[in-house]
Amino acid sequence: MKGLELWMRDLVASSGSQPEILPASTNFVNGGLFLETGNVPSSIASFISVQNTSSVAPISCSLSRRRSRRRHGRVGFLSVTLSVKDGGSGEGFSGESSLVLGGEVEDEQKGLEEEEVKVKVQKQGGALNTTKHLWAGAVAAMVSRTFVAPLERLKLEYMVRGEQKHLIDLIKSIAATQGIKGFWKGNFVNILRTAPFKAINFYAYDKYRSELLKLTGNQETTNFERFLAGAAAGITATILCIPMDTIRTKMVAPGGEAMGGVIGAFQHMIQTEGFFSLYKGLLPSIISMAPSGAVFYGIYDILKSTYLHSPKGRKRLENMKEGGEALNALEQMELGTMRTLIYGAVAGCCAEAATYPFEVVRRQLQLQVRATKMSALATFGKIVEQGGVPALYAGLTPSLLQVLPSAAISYFVYELMKIVLKVEPE
Repeated sequence: MKGLELWMRDLVASSGSQPEILPASTNFVNGGLFLETGNVPSSIASFISVQNTSSVAPISCSLSRRRSRRRHGRVGFLSVTLSVKDGGSGEGFSGESSLVLGGEVEDEQKGLEEEEVKVKVQKQGGALNTTKHLWAGAVAAMVSRTFVAPLERLKLEYMVRGEQKHLIDLIKSIAATQGIKGFWKGNFVNILRTAPFKAINFYAYDKYRSELLKLTGNQETTNFERFLAGAAAGITATILCIPMDTIRTKMVAPGGEAMGGVIGAFQHMIQTEGFFSLYKGLLPSIISMAPSGAVFYGIYDILKSTYLHSPKGRKRLENMKEGGEALNALEQMELGTMRTLIYGAVAGCCAEAATYPFEVVRRQLQLQVRATKMSALATFGKIVEQGGVPALYAGLTPSLLQVLPSAAISYFVYELMKIVLKVEPE
C-alpha cells in the first residue's frame, strides 16, 4: 500500500483547487474513493480528496477487503483507515470508514452466479431430456414388438428355416406343436434387441437431423437431410445392437432350443466361434439399415411435414395452440391418432420392401459357422442360385404383415410417449 500513500500525497500536493467533495459519511474525512470493478484492492481508479486549507498534511492509509454472503448474492466491503497529522505536532485526527461496494460489483457477481447455475441446469436438463427421449423409443419398441411377435415368428420361419408351407398351414403347425406361446418364442430376446435399437434409432435420427439443420442454417430440414439423418441413425443403431440380433437368430434356428436361452447362446457362440462371431453379418446389416433408416424416417418426416404445411395441418396446430395444457396427450399429437398410424405404416412398408433382400442375406450370414463361412457376396449368389431371385424375397408377405402394424404402433407410441414424458426437441 506504499504506492497508494505516495500517490495520495502527490495528488493533494499538486491540486491547485479543491475537487468536488462528496458528502461526508463521517465527521473526520470529506471525500470519496472510487474503485475499478473487479480489481480491488490492486487498482485505484479515481481520487481521494482531503479537505485541508492550511497545509499539506502527512497522510497514511491502509485498506482491506472482505466478502460476506447474503441471501441474494455477495457484497464486497472496503475498509479504509486514514490518519492525518499536522506537521510534527502530533495533533490531528484519524478514523476508519467502511463502505459497501454495491451496484455494479454486486450485480456482476450475481450475474456470474446465475450464469453458473444456468449452465448446470442446462447440462442436467440435457441429460434428462436425452434419457426421456431414449425411453420414448424403447417403450415404442416394446409395445410394437410384443403386439406383432406372432408375425415376426412366422417371418423368421420362412427366412431362417426355409419353410415351404403355406402361411395357414404354418400357423396350424406352430399352434399344434408349441401351443399359443410358441408364437411369442424369442420375444423377450427380441425386445432386448429392439428396445435399445429403436431407442437409439429414434434419438439418433432427431439428433442428426437437428445438427444438420444447425450446420446448414436452413429454416427447415430438407428431404436430403432427412434421408441422410435416417441413414446415419440406422448405421449407428446397427453397430451398437447387432450382437443381440445375432443371438436371437441363433436361438430360433434349428437346434437353437438346446442352447438354453440368451446366456447359453451367448456362451456357445463365444466358446465355439469367438467374440466377433456376434458381429457376423455386420456389413450387410449396415448396407441394409442405411437405406432402411433413410426411407423409414425420411418418408414419415416428409409426410408429416407436408401435412403440417397444408391448410388443414396449420389449422390443427392453431387449435392445439389455443387449447394449450387443457388438451390430453392424444389431442396434443400433431398428426392425430389415425394419421400417425397410417404414416408410420406407409413408411415401414416402403423401408421393408426396399431393403428386404439385404435382410435375407444378413440372416443367412448369421447362421453360418466358421468352417463353412462365406462372404456376403458369395452368400447372395448362393441364395439366388438355389432359389432364384424370389428367394431374396422369401417371407416378404408375412414380413409386410408384421411391419404394417409394427411401424404404425411404433411411431404412434413414440410420438405419444414424447408428449407424456415432455421430451424437448433436440
